[in-house]
Amino acid sequence: MAVSTSPTLALLDLRCPHCHQGHLFTHSAFNLAHFTDMPTHCEVCAVPLEPEPGFYWGAMFITYAFNVATVLLVGALLYFLGGDPAVWVYVLTVTGVALALVPAALRYSRALMLYWFGGSRYRYSVWIS
Repeated sequence: MAVSTSPTLALLDLRCPHCHQGHLFTHSAFNLAHFTDMPTHCEVCAVPLEPEPGFYWGAMFITYAFNVATVLLVGALLYFLGGDPAVWVYVLTVTGVALALVPAALRYSRALMLYWFGGSRYRYSVWIS
C-alpha cells in the first residue's frame, strides 16, 4: 500500500499519526473479543501509541459525541422517512444502530484522540521501548 501523505486519509484508514503506515489496532473490528486491542508502539516507526497511562479515557467524550450524532441522525431519518412511527420503533432502532456502531465509534474516537492530543506531529529521533 502506498503511504498516504494526508493525515485525514491516514486517520480514516486507522493508521499511525506519525508515519501513516502502521496499523493502530491489532485485530479486525469484527473480532468482538479483541476489537479494542492496540499495539504499544507503531510496527513501522516505533512511535508510542499510548503517550501516557490512561490517555484514552478522554476518548469516551468523543464516543459520546458519536452516539449523540447517531441518535439524532437515526431519529431524524425515522421521523422524516418512516412517517413518525411509535416510540418503541425509535427506541429499538436507535439502540440497534448504536450497538452495531460500537466498534467503529470506539476505534475512531481513540484514533481522533491520538491524532488531536497524542503529540506525534513532530519527528521522533529514537524511541526506546
